Amino acid sequence: MTNALAGTSSKAIPDFPMPREAGCPFAPPPQLRQLHAEQPLTKVRLWDGGTPWLVTRFEDQRALLADQRCSVDLRRPGFPYMNPAFRESGRRGGQPSFLNMDDPEHARVRRMLSGAFTIKRVEALRPAVQRMTDDFIDTMLAGPKPADLVRALALPLPSLVICEQLGVPYEDHDFFQHQSEVGLRHDVSPEESGAARRALLAYVSGQIEKKLANPSDDLLSELASRVREGDLTHEEAAAMGLLLLGAGHETSANMIALSVVALLENPDQLAIVRDTDDQKVLAKAADELLRYLTIIHIGNRRIALEDIEIGGRTIRAGEGMVLPSITANWQDDVFPDPDRLDLTRDARQHQAFGFGIHQCLGQPLARLELQVVYGTLFRRIPTLRLATDLEKLPFKEDGLVYGVYELPVTW
Repeated sequence: MTNALAGTSSKAIPDFPMPREAGCPFAPPPQLRQLHAEQPLTKVRLWDGGTPWLVTRFEDQRALLADQRCSVDLRRPGFPYMNPAFRESGRRGGQPSFLNMDDPEHARVRRMLSGAFTIKRVEALRPAVQRMTDDFIDTMLAGPKPADLVRALALPLPSLVICEQLGVPYEDHDFFQHQSEVGLRHDVSPEESGAARRALLAYVSGQIEKKLANPSDDLLSELASRVREGDLTHEEAAAMGLLLLGAGHETSANMIALSVVALLENPDQLAIVRDTDDQKVLAKAADELLRYLTIIHIGNRRIALEDIEIGGRTIRAGEGMVLPSITANWQDDVFPDPDRLDLTRDARQHQAFGFGIHQCLGQPLARLELQVVYGTLFRRIPTLRLATDLEKLPFKEDGLVYGVYELPVTW
């Protein structure tokens, strides 16, 4: 086995993340695609000077994401932090969030939540999600043109859905949406991120206090019961509730909005979802859009607990790894002609939700929301179009989750 840095000067190590090409908002950055083709396992330089391994190949990513010698614990020295706020969180120590737990602790906590996100339970929500979607579209149609689809539908729909799932008052959405957006900016300072997280934790903790006194049929009440039974501390329950609240609305909101942009730019593909009521067609469309857009664009992060041989290289214990799902999802021997949005493609093996034990717990709910929006929005507003040029849309280049800050549309 060889080391990718052997004989390579530090100046040759490329910076990560890499900028996208102007006018190509859906494609991976050109430099990242070049590395994937020529050096699929190499070192990159992060914002803090750290040089983790960049692992771009589909098969290598799957092997590492399923390997328990790869840790997500950001408290470990050498972890490849996304930004200063994540580094500060790791240095504080203490109990990591669910996202940064290794097994067996991760498995213990995941079991407490997984029942709420089974396909059967999520599918039972379809009529309610359909009603919400229609209500938000009704409101948008009754308002002025152009409308901001982010504020009219993409953000409020998953926010309302997760609020009802958790038992959180939807009237508080402005507060938690703003705090979540601050925490997900790539350029946020540790002070700003910490303040946003503390505000959200205090909010969720207060909601759990209410559920302890007056439980109901929702996820926060389930977490509160775990606190009462001694399975979780109050702090652990609040952290889990915070994760569900943030991930439950922010990722879906960005995916909905960016999907609309992609479909409006590909009218032949838009017609497929507009002209069908077949749930299988809509499900296939959702998976292809998840593959094509891959909104978690800054890469899954891991650190090696032991030496690992992969792709002809040796990743040493203590070395970090960055695994960008977007390169795996655009790998042409897995997804032929990956630059083409093809809603008839079988893209179910995409890695937009990750892979292995840490793959997204809420993916059935995200898929449901996408299917309902795709099958409703364009059928109800067949003349929907952008109210500005594609190049003028404010894409979230600075976000940990990719999307658009606003999406002006008319009809």
